[in-house]
Amino acid sequence: MRRILLGAAMAAMLAGSGVSPAFAQGNPFQPLIYINDSAITRYEVDQRIRFMQLLRAPEADRAAAEQALIDDRLRVFAARQLGITASDEQIDAGLAEFAGRANMGVEDFIQALGSAGVERQAFRDFVAAGVVWREVVRQRVMPQVRISDAEVDQELQRVIETPRVTHIALSELIIPAPPGQEEQAMDLAESLVQNVRSEADFAAAARRYSATPSAPQGGRLPWTPLANLPPSLQPIVLSMKPGQISQPLSVQGAVVLFYLRDTRGTLRPGAKEQVLDYVRFRLASIADAQRIAAVSNSCEELFIHARGLPPQQIQRQTLSQGQIPTTEALRLAVLDDNEAVVSGQDGAAEILMLCKRQSALIAGGAQPAPVATAAAGGEDAAMPDPDALPDREEVRNQVFNRKINMAAENYLAELRANAVIRRP
Repeated sequence: MRRILLGAAMAAMLAGSGVSPAFAQGNPFQPLIYINDSAITRYEVDQRIRFMQLLRAPEADRAAAEQALIDDRLRVFAARQLGITASDEQIDAGLAEFAGRANMGVEDFIQALGSAGVERQAFRDFVAAGVVWREVVRQRVMPQVRISDAEVDQELQRVIETPRVTHIALSELIIPAPPGQEEQAMDLAESLVQNVRSEADFAAAARRYSATPSAPQGGRLPWTPLANLPPSLQPIVLSMKPGQISQPLSVQGAVVLFYLRDTRGTLRPGAKEQVLDYVRFRLASIADAQRIAAVSNSCEELFIHARGLPPQQIQRQTLSQGQIPTTEALRLAVLDDNEAVVSGQDGAAEILMLCKRQSALIAGGAQPAPVATAAAGGEDAAMPDPDALPDREEVRNQVFNRKINMAAENYLAELRANAVIRRP
């Protein structure tokens, strides 16, 4: 929830130029920090502070600006080591992409920056560092990232075990923003986002600043079905965790903040059902069974020891929990994957090994929800099934991107640790 505001909200921010002056006294081109063979000047720091303030970054002080510039220098340094440079066309495309997030063209965006004292070159340098870093990640980081089917299953299992939110407990804080006072209202909202650390903090702020009937109650709203919220607000609430405050939301005549106190939800139908893949291996003695179980680390290895034996002595099957005999189900209940238990009766023995325990929804190959489409002949559109699992390829891409981001951050930390960073 602490990402940079985009779209119309960003455009509104850029429309005003009420950024506090950040220029310090002295030579603006005086080097403040040296990183390897590059220098960061006072002017660059001041420009980055202004830029971050305009974008309403969560941290926009001098220390944050210096760290951001250090990281940009390291990104460019890593690109140079790999022979990567950004062409004018690539940078122009990056400028257009960034400006487009505010629904603005490049020149209009640069003009809005300039009215607040941010030079074109500062914006261009920021984008250029991102362009070359993206190529560094593509060449150096991406080839090292692999996603296994087990990781996809694990992520799907996490989705299955996460209750779908059906009801939410919100607190609201609505700051009036009459014409001409929009910027002051947004500044107050941003300050509250930075300083509210608890429900009590939010309640105190609501009593002081909110212009709603809920203000005397600290902005507390009753438990509300998620479906009752406007569609535009639902994804904002779903992206929050209990105890979080939202980013400011600009609406006509006001700036709105929400605090998520708690959620209630239900699991998908069938989320608790399991399918077990297991092996039953019958042997003549307890001693043989214990010996084979001790040296077998997987179901496949059990079949190696069963070579030459009648097929009916060893069986592998995949069944839902309700289909497994109660005695076997109880023994399998305490096993992890590739773990075995030995039992004996009437002079015979049996190895029971669990190969894999899996959600029935995953094992059944649950189909993704259909995309809503316009129906012909005036029929109702097909709506997505809220209980359907996401597509496996979609999940794989999500895990892949998450691992790439983590690997890229780790590589940047490595560059930081190995860099020569000093101040004059």
